[in-house]
Amino acid sequence: MTGSEPARAGRPVTLTEVARLAGVSVATASKALNGRARVAPATRQRVVDAADRLAFSPNPLARGLLAGRTGTVGLLTSDLDGRFVIPILMGAEDSFGAGQINVFLCDARGDAIREQHHLRALLSRRVDGLIVVGEKTNPRPSLGQEIPVPVVYVYAPSDDPADLSLTPDNVGAGRTAVEHLVAGGRTRIAHISGDPTYAAALDRAVGVREGLAAAGLDLVGEVMFAEWSERWGRDAAAVLLHRHPDIDAVLCGSDQIARGVLDTARDLGRAVPEDVAVIGFDNWEVLTLNARPELTSIDANLQQLGRLAAQRVFAALDGVDIGSGTQYLPGRLVIRGSTVPRR
Repeated sequence: MTGSEPARAGRPVTLTEVARLAGVSVATASKALNGRARVAPATRQRVVDAADRLAFSPNPLARGLLAGRTGTVGLLTSDLDGRFVIPILMGAEDSFGAGQINVFLCDARGDAIREQHHLRALLSRRVDGLIVVGEKTNPRPSLGQEIPVPVVYVYAPSDDPADLSLTPDNVGAGRTAVEHLVAGGRTRIAHISGDPTYAAALDRAVGVREGLAAAGLDLVGEVMFAEWSERWGRDAAAVLLHRHPDIDAVLCGSDQIARGVLDTARDLGRAVPEDVAVIGFDNWEVLTLNARPELTSIDANLQQLGRLAAQRVFAALDGVDIGSGTQYLPGRLVIRGSTVPRR
């Protein structure tokens, strides 16, 4: 297609094509066409000329952006029942401020078709931005670069490096857990984790090995993967303590697993933390605070993750370049009686 030719009949021109002809990003093309600030006059004119040249007509899903702000944001999740999603959404809503931004919440229930339906519905309502929250930290398919509003992916990162994704630093969390155990004098450390198809389980195991290597230690045995359950924690701990009775710490991939390990340690007469220290992940307080002893855990700072996502959306709406790729938020060590004896 030459610069003076209209688009081929029967196929609508996309915003990406306008951006390509104007020599700018899709985000810049969007800002230029909706009259937002922070776009140089010459750049804006190039985009307008390109749109005219291509006979660009925004589809109904794009008009929300081009018509200006509506004071609404869409929160698109895959697992509203999941306990990881709720604190992220709470953090995002806290950042939006009560009564200042209207939030449309949609649960796709892990179904790609349902997700596309919700996406069309949100864009037809002319939301100013989107926060997409995944059910686990495995990369998920991008919604694409044609979305006419800022999009931030949270927890489950987008598989497109052109998108901005915010997710917990599970590798760093694994290192932090080991550093805490080593600081308490533990040298015979084992690792029991959950489902190995979860990126979180694999990333935490990488961090555990890195932390042990930095301390000049080796992992006792191999990482034991299976499921995220107390039952697995009990069974795995029984095998582990039989094979390696000299272990002095068990690092668990989740609080559920850690609760199971505490049960088995008690059944076998191993005092926690005097004989064996136990540490979990996720800081699920219904488990950590009701354990005997209370459970040390790594908190993923999920509410902060949600707040940061909302802030990035606001920044993008103000014309700030929020970047791209995956950004990792460090976890927080919460020390309790399962690793440090009560005084």
